[in-house]
Order: sequence, then C-alpha cells, then structure tokens
Amino acid sequence: MTIHAMFSNAKGFLFDLNGTMVNDMPYHIAAWHKEIIKLGGNLTLAEMKHECYGKNDELLERIFPKRFSMEEKIKLGTDKEALYRIEFKPHLKLIDGLEAFLANTAKHHIKMGIGSAAIIDNINFVIDNMEIRHYFDAIVSANDVVKSKPDPETFLKCAQQLGLAPADCIVFEDTPKGVECAQNAGMKTVVIFGAHEQAEFEKFDNVIHFVKDYTNLTIH
Repeated sequence: MTIHAMFSNAKGFLFDLNGTMVNDMPYHIAAWHKEIIKLGGNLTLAEMKHECYGKNDELLERIFPKRFSMEEKIKLGTDKEALYRIEFKPHLKLIDGLEAFLANTAKHHIKMGIGSAAIIDNINFVIDNMEIRHYFDAIVSANDVVKSKPDPETFLKCAQQLGLAPADCIVFEDTPKGVECAQNAGMKTVVIFGAHEQAEFEKFDNVIHFVKDYTNLTIH
C-alpha cells in the first residue's frame, strides 16, 4: 500500500514534538549534557543522545539511580528546560514542509494531536511561537501521563482525546523509542529522519514510510 493510500484511510495524525515538528533534539541533548556533567556524570555527548527519551525524572533516574528525590529531579528538569528554551529560541522554526502539511491535513478533515514526552511549557513554547495551536484538538504532554514512551499511554490518550480508535491513527515520530510507543499502541508510523539512522528502526513492523521532512507528503 502506498503512503497516499495509507493517508486516505487515516482519521487522525498524532505528532511527536521534539525532532518531529521542530529540529531541536541537538539542543535538548546539549542542555542535558551540560546538566549531567555539572552533576558529576561522565556521559559523552553521543551517549547522552541515547538517553534523551521519556520524562525528565525517568532520564535522571536512569543515569543517577536513587540519587535524587522526585522534588530534586523536578527542579533539575525545570532548570534544563529553561536552558533549552533560551538556547533554541533564536533557531526556532518548523521542520520543512510541516506548516503546509498541517494546513492540507486540516482541509481533509483529518484530526490532529500532539503526543510528546515534552513538558507542556515546551509544547506551548513551540506551537504558540509558531502560531499553529489551532490545528490540534488534542495535546498530551509529560504532565499528562504516568508512564512515558515507549509505554503506549501517550498515544493512546491522544487518540482517546480525539475520539478515535488507535488503528485509525498514524503517528509521526523521529526516534526508535517513539516508534516503539506507537507500535505498542497499535498505530502505524511515519519516521522523520533527524538524529537517528534507518537501521535503528529495522526491528519495528509498524513503520510505513521514512522521510527527511514534510515537503513531499500530501493527502489525496
């Protein structure tokens, strides 16, 4: 089945945020790396890339097991997110072709939602600065789930908010953990290439397409 045929059967598109709507993962990785080194961690920048998934408290717990209280992890995560927004804002822009793709999707009456492990402040930072909030009828952030990606809760809640069955949704993702989350939720995925190579997605059977951006994605 072609990508266009897949789109024609979809009732909802669910978008991850970081690396999928904006190319900001290098800024998240760099901001976390600075914080982790400050805290005495010895991860390389390349190793940090592979830890950048899930909620902030989960990330800190993976790197520093049982070292910080939840209160401390929330404070450290908040500091990191503030650093990220300061450093990324001058470079903030949507991934090529996304704005036109959102407008085209809306014309075809396909519902849209955001399902991200980002905190709500970061989601608001992107969609309000880019003036695209009106396209989305559902937003699920790290603040809204108990278990983050690859647990399916994020995308299942997003589909539920849209009033859609999981099988009627196509997810747009850029990371293996995000694709795994979609697979666990019973959803097909379009992968946006960014920080990861195609080989990293080979174990997943829910990927229907790989693209570098949204420029050539259309709905017929």
